[in-house]
Amino acid sequence: MTQSEADPDAAALIAARPALRMHARDGLLFEDVPLAAIAATYGTPTWVYGAGTLRARARRLLQAFPGMSVHYAVKANDHLAVLAVLRGEGLGADIVSLGEMMRAEKAGFAAARTVFSGVGKTHRDIERALSRGLGQINVESAEELRLVASVGHAEGVPIPVALRVNPDVDAGTHDKISTGRKGDKFGIPLHAIFSLYEHAAGLPGIDLRGLAVHIGSQIFDLAPYRAAYGKLAALVGDLRARGLAVHAMDCGGGLAVPYRNEPAPLPQAWAATITRAFAGLDLGLSIEPGRWIAAPAGLLLTRIIRTRRHGMGRPLHIVDAAMNDLARPAMYGAWHGVVPVSPIVLHGAPEAADMAGPVCESSDFLARNRMLPPLEDDSLVAILDVGAYGAVMSSSYNARPAAAQVMVDGGSADLIRPRQSMEDLWHRELVPCVGK
Repeated sequence: MTQSEADPDAAALIAARPALRMHARDGLLFEDVPLAAIAATYGTPTWVYGAGTLRARARRLLQAFPGMSVHYAVKANDHLAVLAVLRGEGLGADIVSLGEMMRAEKAGFAAARTVFSGVGKTHRDIERALSRGLGQINVESAEELRLVASVGHAEGVPIPVALRVNPDVDAGTHDKISTGRKGDKFGIPLHAIFSLYEHAAGLPGIDLRGLAVHIGSQIFDLAPYRAAYGKLAALVGDLRARGLAVHAMDCGGGLAVPYRNEPAPLPQAWAATITRAFAGLDLGLSIEPGRWIAAPAGLLLTRIIRTRRHGMGRPLHIVDAAMNDLARPAMYGAWHGVVPVSPIVLHGAPEAADMAGPVCESSDFLARNRMLPPLEDDSLVAILDVGAYGAVMSSSYNARPAAAQVMVDGGSADLIRPRQSMEDLWHRELVPCVGK
C-alpha cells in the first residue's frame, strides 16, 4: 500500500470532523454554512473560521483541566474575532510580542491573566507589560532576567516572573517545532536553574513565582511530557530544599492535532500526566495551548485554476491559494487534508494527484501524492485544519494580496477581514525623488 492509499480519503476526513458535513444539494458545510456560498460571496482563496468549533475546543480543555489556568497561545491565530471568542470562553492569553500584547488587550483579555513568553523581549516590552499589569513574564535567560529586574527596580514595582527551564527532552516531533532540547534557543539549561533561581529570589525588581516549560508542538506521545514534568517536579523539590519558594508551574502546550486522523492523546490524558507529575507539590498549574484549539476551527477555501496532465507523472492541480497563504507545507512538510466542496465530485473514483499554488517557488505545493476524486477546472476544495499557523504566517510574496477571512457562527457567515486590494500592496510605500 502506498502512502497516498494509506492516508484518509475525503469521506473519512469529513466524518472525523464534527464541524464538517456533506449536504446532497449544497455541498460541503462548515458549521452548517455552505462553503460554496462563501466562495460565491467572497471569492477565493478565503480563510473560514468556525466560532462554534473554537468554543467547543476551549470548553473541552477547561473541562479536562479543572483548577488549572488555560492560556491561549495567541501566536497560533491572532485575529481579533478569534481572540474575542476564546476570551468569552474564559481563557487567558499567552503572548510572545508587544503586538500580541496589544491584540490580546484589544480583544478584552485581562492583563492579570496574560503571560508573556518568548526569547526576545525588549526594555520597551517589559515596561509596557509592567504598566499594563501582566500576570507573569516567563524569563528565558540570565540576560533577560537582568533586564526585567532592572525595569522592576527602576519603577519600584516587582515584576511577577517564572523562569523557563530547558529540560533537554526531545518531544519526538518535527525538528523545527521542538523547543526543549539542548541547543534549542528557548529556556534556561536545567543545570543553570539553581543558581539563577536563588539569584532571582533576592532581586528587588522581581516577584519570583515559579517555573515554566514548553518542549515543543505536535506531541503525540505522552512520554516526553512525563520526562520533562518529572525533571521539573524534582527541581521544585530541590529548590524548596534550599529554602526557595516555588508557587507556580506553567506546563506549556504542544498537544498534537490529528491532521491525518491518526490516534492522538486526549486532553484528559495530558491533564492526568500533569496532575500525576506535580501531585502533592501544592503548585498553581497552568497550560498554554494554541494549535489544539485553533487548528480544527479553520479551513482554506481555494479554487482549481487548471489541471496539468500532459507530461506529468500524475495530475497536478494548480489552485489559487499558495505558499504565501499557507506556508506550513513548504516550511515544515506539513500534511493537511484536502476535501472537494461539490457532493458530486466527492464520489468520483480517486486518483493520485498533486496540488500546487501559483507562486514561483518549487516548494509551493499544498499537497503531494494524494488520492483525490477527479477535479475539474474551477472546482472548489477545502484545505482542512489550518486555523492555527495559517493566515497568521501568510505574506504578500509574488505581490499576492492577503486572502479574505470569514467567520461562521450560528449558521451565518460574516466577513472579518476583507480581501486585500492590489493598491493595498503598495499604499504605504514611499518613492524618493531620485537625482533631485
